[in-house]
Amino acid sequence: PARGCGSSAGTPLEPRKRAAAKHLIERYYHQLTEGCGNESCSTSWCASSAGFTRMDNNAAAVKALELYKVNATLCDPHPSKKVTASAYLESNSAGNRKSNHKDVHSVRDNFRDVNYLTEDKVYEILDICGEKEDYSPLIRVLGRVFSSAEGLVQSFRRSKPHTKEELKSLQGKDEDKDEDEKEAAACSAMEEDSPPSSSSSRLGEGSSGGNDVQKLGPDEVSVDIEAVRRVYERLLSNEKIEAAFLNALVYLSPNVECDLTYHNVYSQDLNYLNLFVIVMENSNLHSPEYLEIALPQFCKAMSKLPLSALAKLARLWSHYSTEQIRRMVETFQQLITYKVISNEFSSRNLVNDDDAVVAATRCLKIVYYANVLGGDLDTEHNEDEDEEPIPESSELTLQELLGEERRNKKGPRVDPLETELGIRTNDCRRPLVAFEEFVNEPLNEVLEMDKDYTFFKVETENKFSFMTCPFILNAVTKNLGLYYDNRIRMYSERRITVLYSLVQGQQLNPYLRLKVRRDHIIDDALVRLEMIAMENPADLKKQLYVEFEGEQGVDEGGVSKEFFQLVVEEIFNPDIGMFTYDERTKLFWFNPSSLENEGQYTLIGIVLGLAIYNNCILDVHFPMVVYRKLMGKKGTFRDLADANPVLFQSLKELLEYDGNVEEDMMITFQISQTDLFGNPLMYDLRENGDKIPVTNENRKEFVAQYAEYMLNKSVEKQFKAFRRGFHMVTNESPLKYLFRPEEIELLICGSRNLDFLALEETTEYDGGYSRDSRIIKEFWETLHSFGEEQKRLFLQFTTGTDRAPVGGLGKLKMIIAKNGPDTDRLPTSHTCFNVLLLPEYSDREKLRERLLKAVTYAKGFGML
Repeated sequence: PARGCGSSAGTPLEPRKRAAAKHLIERYYHQLTEGCGNESCSTSWCASSAGFTRMDNNAAAVKALELYKVNATLCDPHPSKKVTASAYLESNSAGNRKSNHKDVHSVRDNFRDVNYLTEDKVYEILDICGEKEDYSPLIRVLGRVFSSAEGLVQSFRRSKPHTKEELKSLQGKDEDKDEDEKEAAACSAMEEDSPPSSSSSRLGEGSSGGNDVQKLGPDEVSVDIEAVRRVYERLLSNEKIEAAFLNALVYLSPNVECDLTYHNVYSQDLNYLNLFVIVMENSNLHSPEYLEIALPQFCKAMSKLPLSALAKLARLWSHYSTEQIRRMVETFQQLITYKVISNEFSSRNLVNDDDAVVAATRCLKIVYYANVLGGDLDTEHNEDEDEEPIPESSELTLQELLGEERRNKKGPRVDPLETELGIRTNDCRRPLVAFEEFVNEPLNEVLEMDKDYTFFKVETENKFSFMTCPFILNAVTKNLGLYYDNRIRMYSERRITVLYSLVQGQQLNPYLRLKVRRDHIIDDALVRLEMIAMENPADLKKQLYVEFEGEQGVDEGGVSKEFFQLVVEEIFNPDIGMFTYDERTKLFWFNPSSLENEGQYTLIGIVLGLAIYNNCILDVHFPMVVYRKLMGKKGTFRDLADANPVLFQSLKELLEYDGNVEEDMMITFQISQTDLFGNPLMYDLRENGDKIPVTNENRKEFVAQYAEYMLNKSVEKQFKAFRRGFHMVTNESPLKYLFRPEEIELLICGSRNLDFLALEETTEYDGGYSRDSRIIKEFWETLHSFGEEQKRLFLQFTTGTDRAPVGGLGKLKMIIAKNGPDTDRLPTSHTCFNVLLLPEYSDREKLRERLLKAVTYAKGFGML
């Protein structure tokens, strides 16, 4: 219903009031676009006045609304002015003027009572207009229907024959309507290819409109989408007709927003969703004319839909083709990009406060979940939750007393739309449109992440956080959000510790301190972490501070980096036997026959969690299925493709084999594995598996159970312990909410792509060096001439890791500082701050020799 915010729903006068308001607004619009015809007119907002500045249709529509609100003066039409389409309707509605254009009358009189459209009706009007070569009647009808929520909701309904009982019951509901509405309802009920007319009072007072006729499923709407597409295809090629859609949308959207905000129309008529479906089928929505006013207003209206309606739209759109989903993605992305580029956002003018960007992002979320639902889904293979809850901190009571209760004790945040749909992003193996296409880079560039994170944590209704729509953020931006979350948690733990020590007089220990011997690093680190995990797991959320015994290095980040690297090297040593290493894939996997206890795997999980928590990159090489399992999804046959490609290929050939599997392959439901010492171990995939042959009929079951055993059952004990340790550190983090499995791998392992040209672009200089210094030019020429391994050694020497951070080397802030004149001393580095101290060597050869020696033999920390 196209009513204003101040209307009183359900009163008999309401349709007439709305018609009068619409009539006045049309007169203002006509005056702004065509004028009154009096060349000496002095009204400043009349197109006929001498000083009037012409405006486009969008601006005229907005101005007409403003003039209506202030009850501005209307000109009397001048006798010399020819009757236009707009003036004609005015004349007809007022009943106080006559037209001599009888031929125009005859055409237009046929369509003045058309308040909703069907495909046939559009073609009928189009044919008549084509014969007369005058499309203004069609433009008028389109403008009337597409600017009215009531008309649009009733348009393009799916064809369905009505029974006499249905028609009788529908006619009975129309008794309280005025004469015009009765006539429209009767005409509608008589046509088998269109629904009964639903007046604004019916939409606003609980009548179910078309629902009385059509029982809709959860994915269905009563609109004939194919018919809408055909109509758009025929009409949008005409520029004048296209303008009618544009102007109608400007008029429609504020009324729809008002209906949804104040009148709760969707809950009273589920068919109200039709208008959003119809408008979104317009393939020109992303064109420049729509971006200024029409599309932002429509997005604001759509974002007001209740959760159940958003879910229904997502389910409906999930049946669309990839091209249709991509078109909708591009529509909303275009609006976001346009608004971001055309405004100057900053810390004082936040993009979070731009209504159009926020509304378009919320609408994009609907398409995102439609994209997930329509993709390749696996909702069944989920990891079981940890049986034992992670022990709470002994400081909990004090935290509550100090107002420091843990915000996320209820568990990690889950998007309400995700809950309503009953799916998770991680359920989707392959979406219709790649997830990367939902990322908006211009938005990421202007987003003030510290402010956005604050809005995310506070969860207020009047401040929007883009972290609630993580699909639109790139990995770098999300990583920054995670960094803020981790740091604030560290400060919170530090504050609690200080207060705790004051209250109970205990020794102050605000950091997670690890003092280790370099040659006994595993024993020292894991024993200490095990004690902490048992006594007070909350200490794991303190900032890590590592000290190597006998070395003077102060840990500002660099010592921790080396600590993690050394621990990973030791743990993943195949000689220890906790993990197996595949030479072909260069990947590690849990050793199902390992002699180590579960506690060791728990501690490895803790180390992985600590690395993310302390923003350190690890040199670990797991197949992607490990990260999927950490995010709650079990491994399946397709995960074998990278975890065990040889086995995957063998099982794939088994599935595709054309011959008789039982006779030709002679395999059973019993498989053989080897233990740590090379001894064969037999395992039955089914009870008495050695007696059950694999056949053409049961081979799919055999493959599924083989993959289930290899990726889940055989390592269940080891993986559960590993996951438990990981969650001890990350259980209160928004990690699962923000990141997909492939992004988790990027967080832990960093990027394998090393772009040293990007590093050169972002490097800064200090101590007298500049980009144009001789030594600096020679340094970069030398570094670019290094081989891949030498470049990795340089990165290790300067930053403490041989991997690029999330976003690549361009995100690494390296500083090259002058360390005295020419000398025989080697270059040194502060890995905590990514600073290279470089003496001003006399020539290129000496620079190369000194630099190579430094990066090749670097180990250990000292105080400079």
